[in-house]
Amino acid sequence: MSDVIDRPISEREAPAQSRLRIIDCDIHPSIRAHSDLDPFLPKRWQEHLKTYGSHLRTPYIGTTPYPRSSPLIARRDAWPPTGGVPGSDLAFMQKQHLDPFDVEFGILQVLDLFIFSQQNLEFGAAIQRAVNDWQLAFWSHRDPRLKASILVGQDDTQLAIAEIDRCAKTGEYVQINVSPRANEPLGRRRYWPIYARAQELGLPVGIHVGGYGGHAVTGGGWPSYYAEEHQSNAHTMAAMLTSLVLEGIPERFPELRIVFIEGGFGWIPSAMWRMDQHFEKFRSEVPHLKRRPSEYVKQHFWFTTQPIDEPDEARHLRSLIEWVGVDRLLFSSDYPHWDFDDPRYAFKTPLTEVERGKIFNSNARGVYKL
Repeated sequence: MSDVIDRPISEREAPAQSRLRIIDCDIHPSIRAHSDLDPFLPKRWQEHLKTYGSHLRTPYIGTTPYPRSSPLIARRDAWPPTGGVPGSDLAFMQKQHLDPFDVEFGILQVLDLFIFSQQNLEFGAAIQRAVNDWQLAFWSHRDPRLKASILVGQDDTQLAIAEIDRCAKTGEYVQINVSPRANEPLGRRRYWPIYARAQELGLPVGIHVGGYGGHAVTGGGWPSYYAEEHQSNAHTMAAMLTSLVLEGIPERFPELRIVFIEGGFGWIPSAMWRMDQHFEKFRSEVPHLKRRPSEYVKQHFWFTTQPIDEPDEARHLRSLIEWVGVDRLLFSSDYPHWDFDDPRYAFKTPLTEVERGKIFNSNARGVYKL
């Protein structure tokens, strides 16, 4: 962890008035206490949560399989002085992140309570519904800069569609979130109704790293170290991109926008190259694809920048950005997590003003219709 990240913002240089306001596509709010959800959670499920807690698709109870590098995945300076966990205090988030960096909009990404990974799908749906309402009441309504996402568990499509429709009626959510670690690869037919409804509503589908689908997080089994598990997030995202493209989701839903969140972008060029090579050899197997896979990626998918894969030489990062396409990248900080990207220092390679404008603002404005 860098010394820059460890030091509180108040002790660093104060940023000058920004000429470019930032749209941050990955901010993590946290639930201060389970009781905060009680106004949005039926009594049955309140008692269920107290009595039985979470029942996850992992061999662990109520925790992630691997310890994090610091408590709650958080920066050391992100713990609010008023108490509570990082990301649970709006005033502190405003003081530490939203105001100093002139964040015009922040897209909320909730990870609490393993909402995508509950074995009891009905309980999972109740928690998702409560968290969706909590996002508005505790965050978006108190600070209109913060935009909520509709969280749904994709493995019960009927419940997911019902929740999407309920939330979409308010007009206050900017995307539909599903988990990349589902029961099956995300391109499978069972998930198509979610994509169809997202296209009908004009809402992007956001896919944030994480979740537990009941399978090992790597293709070879459970890793030994947290460093392996953390690295596997990129492998998961590459697998899901391949599934979505080769199963023909962009071809079947041509107006659908898909955002990969917190998976980095260093792996994208090689994934596109390999898909294109295989497509040339096996195109008779996938007649539903009318174009090369890379063409679908460059038209229908966007990728948030964090964590930025930073090679030693700036020119290599420059080449990577050009391969992926500057129009495909959306800035994200991952606040308040330990691998947070400070927008002032996020890119080792220089960006032109046009490129900065796209990555830090206009690309997200277009994708999310802000």
